[in-house]
Amino acid sequence: MKFLRDFLDRQQSLFKEGGKLEKYYALFEMVDTFLYTPGEVTRESTHVKDSMDLKRLMMTVVVALVPCIIFAMYNTGMQANLALAKLGQQSAFGWRGDILSSLGVAIDPYSFWASMAHGALYFLPLLIVSYMVGGAWESLFAMVRGHEINEGFLVTGLLFPLILPPTMPWWQAALGVSFGVVVGKEVFGGVGKNFLNPALTGRAFLFFAYPAQISGDAVWVAADGFSGATPLSVGYAGGQAAIESSFSWMDAFLGFIPGSMGETSTLACLIGAVILIASGVASWRIMASVVIGAGCLVFLFNTVGSSTNTMFSITPGWHFVLGGFAFGLVFMATDPVSGSMTKTGQWIYGLLIGCMVILIRVVNQAFPEGMMLAILFGNVWAPVIDHYVVKANIKRRMIRNGQ
Repeated sequence: MKFLRDFLDRQQSLFKEGGKLEKYYALFEMVDTFLYTPGEVTRESTHVKDSMDLKRLMMTVVVALVPCIIFAMYNTGMQANLALAKLGQQSAFGWRGDILSSLGVAIDPYSFWASMAHGALYFLPLLIVSYMVGGAWESLFAMVRGHEINEGFLVTGLLFPLILPPTMPWWQAALGVSFGVVVGKEVFGGVGKNFLNPALTGRAFLFFAYPAQISGDAVWVAADGFSGATPLSVGYAGGQAAIESSFSWMDAFLGFIPGSMGETSTLACLIGAVILIASGVASWRIMASVVIGAGCLVFLFNTVGSSTNTMFSITPGWHFVLGGFAFGLVFMATDPVSGSMTKTGQWIYGLLIGCMVILIRVVNQAFPEGMMLAILFGNVWAPVIDHYVVKANIKRRMIRNGQ
């Protein structure tokens, strides 16, 4: 690839200060940094603690997301093919059916490649919309401010379609990612300065602006004329007994259930968690404390019980494999920018999210998921938690020093 390196080096002068394309330097630098390491690197001794820079951090998260991406396409296609088989394939199939027919792909829910191909026709367009629209906003703000385009959106643009239902209209996805990037991040100064997770901010916007397209039974299975409730929705109707009559725990753990495309498989999320913890990118303290906080509150609700609220009967083992709990736990709550940074603060922050998600799920039946709002609530409190943790540490140090 030396020819590409030489080509980029020859074009660099056009984008430097005083060059004809100076105002587009951010775009040139983005491509150059994505393909190669940055041209300006420190040669002498530095105070950097390790070799993990922003690019390596973001690429590690992308690698950790690969199992969720693969399963998102497979399960989306499988759920759609199962629904079409139940409907006798009478559902309107549109342009996706034309593409699959031209490729000779049958509607077979028991074929891995048939399900992958069908699911990809739902996931990839949303991914393209996310990267094109969100990337355009990132580029615009970078050029106006004279900043470089960093790798933060590489992850945000990938996370956003994973937390959407497969039937989400493209134009609404474009609005959601625009809101997440602009209002959730750029108005605060960009990567490193935002206090809310941009992907979740975009999804929250869609949830309240267009509830019909992101909630209810009809949005989770990509087949016209078919309604498939998520396990949490079934739980609201009849508690754990109703869930167990419709889904097995193993199917929920593996991800063979309706839901947001990348959130259904707890196993895929756990594989990602191992990668993130082993690489030091994500905090195991946050993950552990979220599980502890949620588990303790679920156990309390199980003990108290309720004759009117069937959600009180759902056990911790089921809560951990339903909805976006595992995905939010691994990839959202551990966001190093919007999450807590101090070690003690991470425990408090995680416990807060764990308790909040169960409170929302169980007590407030208007929101059948809970993880999205719980993490955003935790994001708001993370700076306050860190502030008081640091303040307490300074006070203890002064006492030890006799001051």
